[in-house]
Amino acid sequence: MCGIVGLYFKNPALESRLGGMLADMLVQMTDRGPDSAGVAVYHDPVADSRVKITLQGPDDVDWEAVRAELDDALDGDWSLTPLANHAVLVADVADQTGAMSLAARVDDLLPSIRLTSIGSAIEIYKEKGLPAKVIDKFRLRELTGTHALGHTRMATESAVTTEHSHPFSTGRDLCLVHNGSLSNHNRLREDLRREGIRFQTDNDSEVAAGYLTWRLGQGASLKEALEAAIRDLDGFYTFAIGTRDGFAVLRDPIACKPAVLAETDDWVAMSSEYRAIAQLPGSENARIWEPEPATIYSWEKH
Repeated sequence: MCGIVGLYFKNPALESRLGGMLADMLVQMTDRGPDSAGVAVYHDPVADSRVKITLQGPDDVDWEAVRAELDDALDGDWSLTPLANHAVLVADVADQTGAMSLAARVDDLLPSIRLTSIGSAIEIYKEKGLPAKVIDKFRLRELTGTHALGHTRMATESAVTTEHSHPFSTGRDLCLVHNGSLSNHNRLREDLRREGIRFQTDNDSEVAAGYLTWRLGQGASLKEALEAAIRDLDGFYTFAIGTRDGFAVLRDPIACKPAVLAETDDWVAMSSEYRAIAQLPGSENARIWEPEPATIYSWEKH
């Protein structure tokens, strides 16, 4: 039992309100997940010659000490912007391969720091505690952007820790939140490790994200990757997926986990329960439906 929310703007005029609208939705999922909460926000994209990496440290992290370590190791122009026990690193890179190489270097250089996201637009913030506490800690209501995912967690298969909180990102600008359980994630994790996918936890949701990263890396489109996921991922689940330019929702072939989708001329939203969508402006005029089993729903800027 967990709570999922997703919000994708079709109308750019709403981008300044993303954080507030997402926060209102996330609070409604408190009963479904009081243990921890997190969001993936797509905003302020950097140039193709740069990469944005979200870092997550312990509560007592000394970001000035981290800055000093990075200063000795990084070349070119870079910046570090802390926010509580998270920080966003932006640095120069030659290409996408260079971005992943830089992320691996940072990961090795800072053993007490976790990398929660890598890309050009994505930032991930997550923490233990009630959603309202997490919202305040990271000033989520102030965030702007094009789209975002959120998750509230009720731990059933692992400890209540920040690292086990959602969302999970295992590839450039790719993010996944998950309500449900996968039965074959241990085998898949080992298979994906042999393909070069790196994991930080034993959470099955991170395996699902890693699987999509691997498929996309093989040249599949997001739709093709999700079609393959229906065949290869055993279990019951609702996935919400974010990419740099889009947003998708997928339920397993049985579809026993709850999900609601809604769409207006201005936005698309999904949630585990309608009460979260009801917080949005214009929801009374939205087209509302329950996603069909094993059916891919997606929206993209282009």
